[in-house]
Amino acid sequence: MIVDLRIYTCRPNHLPAFVALYKEKAWPLQQKYLGRCLGWYTTVEGALNTVVHLWAYDSQADREARRAAMAADPAWGAYLKAAADAGLLVAMENRILRPTDFSPLP
Repeated sequence: MIVDLRIYTCRPNHLPAFVALYKEKAWPLQQKYLGRCLGWYTTVEGALNTVVHLWAYDSQADREARRAAMAADPAWGAYLKAAADAGLLVAMENRILRPTDFSPLP
């Protein structure tokens, strides 16, 4: 198993707009194609205006196949365009994590 840790930084005071856009347009698609969300969070302290979400996959190949299927959906392209046009984000980052042999698994 691997976990895809995604960190998005919004322009100051634009976090609610990003969350609303994501919830309406991206969340249904990601649930359909990716399916195993371990959590979707906004920060309260530390780096503000930040969204963090985690997705579990059986393997890197599983992740690539699921993300490719989602990318082929025209609705995903429409979401990406809407997000870009809104100009809500200043940075995006993702990390692929592998659990240790003693890590609790989701």
